[in-house]
Amino acid sequence: MTKNVGSLDRTLRIIAGVAIGAWGLYAQNWLGAIAVVPLATGLLSWCPVYMPLGLNTNK
Repeated sequence: MTKNVGSLDRTLRIIAGVAIGAWGLYAQNWLGAIAVVPLATGLLSWCPVYMPLGLNTNK
């Protein structure tokens, strides 16, 4: 896996993942499970959607 997520993109994904997860815990609903996607892509610095689109925010 080649890194295709840059530092700003990575930071925003991690913040969004934490916020979504916190909201899911606070509201006690399943929406917190969606937090796994931005957290995983942020922590791995790799987004599978970017590959077919040819996007790369990593410099």
